[in-house]
Amino acid sequence: MKKTIEELEQIAKVLRRDIIIMLTKSASGHPGGSLSAVEIVTALYFYEMNIDPENPRSEDRDRFVLSKGHAAPVLYSALARRGYFDVDELNNLRKFGSILQGHPNMNEVPGVDMSTGSLGQGISAAVGMAIAGKMDNKDYRVYSLLGDGELEEGQVWEAAMAAAHYKLDNLTAFVDYNGLQIDGLCKDVMNNEPIADKFRAFRWNVIEIDGHNFKEIINAIETAKTVKEKPTMIVCRTVKGKGVSFMENQASWHGTVPNIDQCEQALKEIGGEQ
Repeated sequence: MKKTIEELEQIAKVLRRDIIIMLTKSASGHPGGSLSAVEIVTALYFYEMNIDPENPRSEDRDRFVLSKGHAAPVLYSALARRGYFDVDELNNLRKFGSILQGHPNMNEVPGVDMSTGSLGQGISAAVGMAIAGKMDNKDYRVYSLLGDGELEEGQVWEAAMAAAHYKLDNLTAFVDYNGLQIDGLCKDVMNNEPIADKFRAFRWNVIEIDGHNFKEIINAIETAKTVKEKPTMIVCRTVKGKGVSFMENQASWHGTVPNIDQCEQALKEIGGEQ
């Protein structure tokens, strides 16, 4: 089910619209880091991953772990639009009794491979999945998405060290490198630079790209599949709040949701059709 670049761009608009609408309705959640990850998630779910919504627990499926679990809205939108559950369920984000809570729950949401939210734990679980794939002689690949602020967690680097030690060439991870976290600039809160060089020092194959450019994302994923005996980290330069002018590059929109007027403005700027 590989979509063209033009189709992926249209799907990205749909995901952005979903994110804005569901967060406005829920009056709670994280728009900034959800919007910055749209192209990465779109490329994985609508171009790359070997998955089947009719058989979400297939042993041979590719796995995806949203390590930055607070960006759940982008994952929920992708899963709904890919056919894992009814799109109308997006209207129930964070509501009492809904399967779509603030962080992904693998026991409730079809298509979620790992419950995440505690930063650092998602990439650690992805490493475990990749090791299991090697042990079971499976051909599936494991993908994980981290936030750049998440790299301040020591557990991330333990996982990185383990992934290199076990030569997990079936693991590809992405850093959503938008430079911001809830309290401001990452470099001011806890400087984690130089990100790419650090992963190289941990013996990962590293690719640096524009995280909003589908051609670059797809090329990086394809390159990662040719690398042997090393995991790959794709460092994606992104814009927090991408696609909505008043949210872009604003740390204040990490966990603030739009009101009705802001929602309408955002949807006009994003364009596309629901």
